[in-house]
Amino acid sequence: MYREKIVSWKALKKELKNWQKQGLKIVFTNGCFDILHIGHVRYLEAAKKCGDKLIVAINSDYSVRKIKGNQRPIMSEKERTEIIASLESVDRVVIFNDPTPLALIKFLTPDVLVKGADWPEEKIVGREYILQKGGEVKTIPLIEGVSTSNIIERILKKFNKNKKIQ
Repeated sequence: MYREKIVSWKALKKELKNWQKQGLKIVFTNGCFDILHIGHVRYLEAAKKCGDKLIVAINSDYSVRKIKGNQRPIMSEKERTEIIASLESVDRVVIFNDPTPLALIKFLTPDVLVKGADWPEEKIVGREYILQKGGEVKTIPLIEGVSTSNIIERILKKFNKNKKIQ
């Protein structure tokens, strides 16, 4: 069941070590994943192709508010983790509370670090650490114009803020 994919840092570290002993390549990515959209789905499918197991680290509600402001997230961390865990391409989901996943990346030391191509490679959090440990850093092209912020804007335009949505 997909809920079993949602794990603690400690449980994930143990699994990751076992996977690496088996010679499996572990891919790590992270994000808010506030409103799941086609860009997220395609991005995670592409990330999975970079290795054998895909770990997705999701910003906690606290972390999202620190990054995006008090009106976000739209969906709770519990909802976001369950939705991401239900995707076939995702092997494990873990939550982190800091504004960046650096502490989690250092705790896990995955083989491949993946981010969207909207991030310049030199600004990818954890890049230096992963490269120093002999890992890889990859970027994946995004779908132009597809983002949670754009979806929120479209909803607000279609349904005036004060209009009841049915």
